Amino acid sequence: MKPNKSSAPAPTGKSASLLYNPTFRSVVFQIIAVLALIFFFYSIVNNALTNLDARGIATGFGFLDQEAGFGIGLTLIEYDETYSYGRTFFIGLLNTALVSFLGIILATVVGFSMGIARLSSNWLVSRLAAVYIEIFRNIPLLLQIFFWYFAVLQALPSPRQSMSLGEAIFLNVRGLYFPAPVMEAGSGIVIASFVIGIIATILISIWASNKQKLTGQQTPMGRIVLLLCVVLPVVVYFLMGSPISAQYPELKGFNFKGGISIIPELAALLLALSIYTAAFIAEIVRSGINAVSHGQTEAAMSLGLPRSRTLKLVVIPQALRIIIPPLTSQYLNLTKNSSLAMAIGYPDLVSVFAGTTLNQTGQAIEIIAMTMAVYLTLSLLTSALMNIYNRKVALVER
Repeated sequence: MKPNKSSAPAPTGKSASLLYNPTFRSVVFQIIAVLALIFFFYSIVNNALTNLDARGIATGFGFLDQEAGFGIGLTLIEYDETYSYGRTFFIGLLNTALVSFLGIILATVVGFSMGIARLSSNWLVSRLAAVYIEIFRNIPLLLQIFFWYFAVLQALPSPRQSMSLGEAIFLNVRGLYFPAPVMEAGSGIVIASFVIGIIATILISIWASNKQKLTGQQTPMGRIVLLLCVVLPVVVYFLMGSPISAQYPELKGFNFKGGISIIPELAALLLALSIYTAAFIAEIVRSGINAVSHGQTEAAMSLGLPRSRTLKLVVIPQALRIIIPPLTSQYLNLTKNSSLAMAIGYPDLVSVFAGTTLNQTGQAIEIIAMTMAVYLTLSLLTSALMNIYNRKVALVER
């Protein structure tokens, strides 16, 4: 007795090969998913624009050319009330980038220091690092921002009773004031010598690293850095007749004038972001170091390397392969957490653009979309740079 066969004809030819090709089907399904996603967002945006038009609310980006009419406490580029809303966007963007960049540097330095201190053989150092980590990573970041701003910085004396270091640096409730450089003719050559020194140091460092891998011989980079980045610019400075002077802050009326000032909002936000994120980085560093086989440390010490050089040359390079991925996440968190600046009035992107500008113009969709795009771009850029570094330090298998 013959088995029953399906009456439907099986696909044949080229169509059959495409139908059962996993690559072809995956591409088709992805195209369908992307088209569905585009249609979904198009429907949402179109519906929102229709509702706004029905209410008589203008849409588009024409508002960026309108006069802003409000002041901003901290600006890295020229600005006054007559500038446009487009200018306020760039000022908020630069202020956000400033606190994020400085916060990443400080958090990395403090985090690595505390992570290494957490593993110290000295009981007191280890316990103090543990106390720091457990305190600051378990208190909400917003409360830490309030603590530094209201409990610490707002408790400083008034400008007339400023805390001073000599006659150059002053600290009071209005901020930190210190001398500003005044550039004169020939200052560009001094700056160029400093930049050349940095570039030369980087090139020599790469050469020294390759030399050490091939021969095992180390180059005294400390002396080279001192010579190229300090001695060279100082010599050029005096040869050019001291073309860079200083403008000192002076108390005039109820506040200081001249020099460079750091507003308390920036200081509070920077301290809170750095200290909070550093507590998490410290645990990442500790776990990364612990993940390196103890046999590596014993082998290095058996060759006569002191603990400091063992940590620098043997342990840390191997631990970085474990540390970098979670470290990237902490950098992204710090950048996004900077949006909490609105709570204390620091003029970042959210406060200046998504706050004041939005309230004055009512262009909610455009402003929020631009703000989201900025944070997305900053996060993707940070991830890209960290991924490049991660590939550089990754273990290459042969």
